[in-house]
Amino acid sequence: MSADLTSDRHYTFFEDIQGLVIASAQAALGIHLLRAAGLVTGGTAGAALILSYATGWSFGLVFFVINIPFYGFAWMARGPVFCVKSLTTVTLVSLMAEALKPVFHIAELQPGVAAVLFGVSAGVGLLGLFRHSGSLGGVSIVAVILQDRFGFKAGWTQTIHDLILFAIAFFILPPERVLWSLLGAVILNFVIAFNHRRDWYIVT
Repeated sequence: MSADLTSDRHYTFFEDIQGLVIASAQAALGIHLLRAAGLVTGGTAGAALILSYATGWSFGLVFFVINIPFYGFAWMARGPVFCVKSLTTVTLVSLMAEALKPVFHIAELQPGVAAVLFGVSAGVGLLGLFRHSGSLGGVSIVAVILQDRFGFKAGWTQTIHDLILFAIAFFILPPERVLWSLLGAVILNFVIAFNHRRDWYIVT
């Protein structure tokens, strides 16, 4: 259906809620698979994973805390709805990722498989969040704003940031883990780059 035919279509409150919850669950699942293989990713999620590996702190707690500074920027750049939705989804992913640990135990997971499944699952999860005007905070907020204002695809913004983060990761993790992690991040960003277009759907 063309954008013209859907120009008056907006999501209801219930549609937004269920969309954000489902997308958050998919993103949390991707992070759980990544963590089970000892890999990292880009964005604030990747920074939170690296910190959790280095310190032993809870990923969910670290992820939630490091996103706090970005909410003010989200409010100023795209308004209170985007800010509140981003806060909601970051909170959901933080809680869901920790909730999966005791109930979804993975004894063995090949890093390449984890990277591919993470890229697809988290990529689709992010698309769902973008579709409902949400995000996973941090770089995701900046990426969506740059795409909306300047047409620079969100996936490419995240790719640039990820390359910097992975360069740092080489000093913390074994090189083979970083390389597998890079594969997952590339898949995730390509999913976003080739599928996220505001003219394909209407958000509120």
